[in-house]
Amino acid sequence: MSELANFEKTAKDFGNPNWVAYQTIVRTEIRRFTRIWVQTLIPPAITMTLYFVIFGSLIGRRIGEMGGFDYMAYIVPGLIMMSVITNSYANVSSSFFGAKFGRFVEEMLVSPISNQTILLGYVTGGVARALSVAVIVTILSMFFTHLALYNLFAVVSITLLTAVLFSLLGFINGVYAKRFDDVSIVPTFVLTPLTYLGGVFFSIELLPDFWAGVAQLNPILYVVNAFRFGILGVSDVSLTGAYVTLVTMTVVAYLVALRLLAKGAGVRS
Repeated sequence: MSELANFEKTAKDFGNPNWVAYQTIVRTEIRRFTRIWVQTLIPPAITMTLYFVIFGSLIGRRIGEMGGFDYMAYIVPGLIMMSVITNSYANVSSSFFGAKFGRFVEEMLVSPISNQTILLGYVTGGVARALSVAVIVTILSMFFTHLALYNLFAVVSITLLTAVLFSLLGFINGVYAKRFDDVSIVPTFVLTPLTYLGGVFFSIELLPDFWAGVAQLNPILYVVNAFRFGILGVSDVSLTGAYVTLVTMTVVAYLVALRLLAKGAGVRS
């Protein structure tokens, strides 16, 4: 399919996706991660429980309060966002690469389904898994601390924006991945370090001025603190700045992913 044909196909269906195809992709994605729930939903719950016990209960007793809150309550919003980030990213990157490996992505690309519909279907699947894990982690956290709700809009909007953004980034990873090992490179060597340095376990006010400035280049810092604001009402960054950062990155990631899909990058020879 030529570049012009790709552009016309995307432009024609923009804002008018094939809902039957979209629903089919979404159902397939949800069925995929719920069918293997022991591998997709249970491990994050166990991992987060260990974080609650080790960092919250054991280490938290020595730390005391942070940001005016009990240490356990302070880190819970960050841990919930950590689960949203890792699961939305992992779901889409592994799923799309599996579709490439199974050689049925080509069938979708040459079908009347728009590129926008394909992308939205995969992203929705990633968001569904991220929200499922977030609910599980939130319920578990209630056994360890009391969670308030300071701003419902911030909680919902930041959660959805984060899940969409990292689903899109996972899609881009899946496009470029050539082996199964390539799917885990970014989560291991990029997302994990950024998450730990993103204010999940500490306030950047504890850092020297130079490193606090460096930390503000980390987009996950804005995710964690904006969500923490929604739960506790405190944040190390401007809420407006967090929304601008998230929305901008989401739009850019969407356009890049759509462009890669239109070009058939990583799929067509």
